[in-house]
Amino acid sequence: MEGNKESNKHIIGGIGMMKINDYVEGLFKDIPSSSEKEDIMQEIILNLDEKVQDLIEQGKGEEDAINKSIVDFGDATEIKNSLMQSSNVELNTKKKINYSNRMWFSIWGSAMIIGLFLFINLYYNDRDIWFVYPTFAILWWPLASIFALLNNRKK
Repeated sequence: MEGNKESNKHIIGGIGMMKINDYVEGLFKDIPSSSEKEDIMQEIILNLDEKVQDLIEQGKGEEDAINKSIVDFGDATEIKNSLMQSSNVELNTKKKINYSNRMWFSIWGSAMIIGLFLFINLYYNDRDIWFVYPTFAILWWPLASIFALLNNRKK
């Protein structure tokens, strides 16, 4: 009987392991990919595998052991909520940096374009001051970027 226990060790594999992997992947499919998510998924898979091994050693069939370990695992909403919050914090931080970069790019870009129009206007035309009209249109670019940055900070 002792040799039988050794042969049962890590007997789960193939279809049984795929069922556990599919179950865990299904639990976390709506969570963005991250190293933390992968670590937690691997830990859950290992825990379910150990539970299945224990149930098989107690005399249950492989399919029954897999189903019982999945049912006994229960609900993973707390884990999922924790992962969602940590991934949202990362995404929001990246967005703020990106909005800030966009704002400064638009300010410098607008200043350079307005300066070019001013130079062309003064160099080629002494009578009319036409560069003012495109200047108003160009100023919408940094204003829109500043609005997006301020709007993102409130969230």
